[in-house]
Amino acid sequence: MTHEIWDDLVQEHVTEGGVVNYKGIIQDSVQFNAYLDMLASHHPNTSYWTSDERLAYWINAYNAYTVKLILDHYPVESIKDIKKGIPLVNSVWDIQFIEIGGKTYDLNNIEHGILRKEFYEPRIHFAINCASVSCPRLRNEAFSAEKIESQLQSQAMSFLSDPIKNQLTTDHIRISKLFSWFKGDFTNDGSLIDFLNAHGPIHIDKNAKLDYLTYDWNLNE
Repeated sequence: MTHEIWDDLVQEHVTEGGVVNYKGIIQDSVQFNAYLDMLASHHPNTSYWTSDERLAYWINAYNAYTVKLILDHYPVESIKDIKKGIPLVNSVWDIQFIEIGGKTYDLNNIEHGILRKEFYEPRIHFAINCASVSCPRLRNEAFSAEKIESQLQSQAMSFLSDPIKNQLTTDHIRISKLFSWFKGDFTNDGSLIDFLNAHGPIHIDKNAKLDYLTYDWNLNE
């Protein structure tokens, strides 16, 4: 399937820095709903879809359905206000509202049951967006199989270079809580410092002091 509709929507309504114009997407609801219909009727499968095609599909699906969740409750100050609860138990990410290929999913199903489980790609965390200020930016371009590697690396560099989300120096790093919540994903092939050095803007000393920044859940608009 093509992700051209999503590409057009995010180019029009998302800034380079990831600020989302939700009111604008509401005005383009016909196109937005057409894209959701395409996602619903094109469940990726391992027989006919390449790994990169499936990865791009599920990242775009996660982001598009997160936007839908916001739009269904707009205006809202934070995605967490939609449903307060315990993450992975009964939070907003556990609302089953996504219909794809005759199956019902929630956002956690896509993130943890598909993206993290099937692809073993830690940069996924920089590609999916939770509609919040401290999240990695919603990319104003659809992910595609042809560009997925460069897009994932671009998202990683963008996230690690953003002083609102990560503050890196050679001897002291203050980083996003994403690196605490999903530490195992980032340390499969070495230490967390190794990962940051491989994908970030500076070289960090292996004995650098580490602190985590407060996560800002305010809406990314």
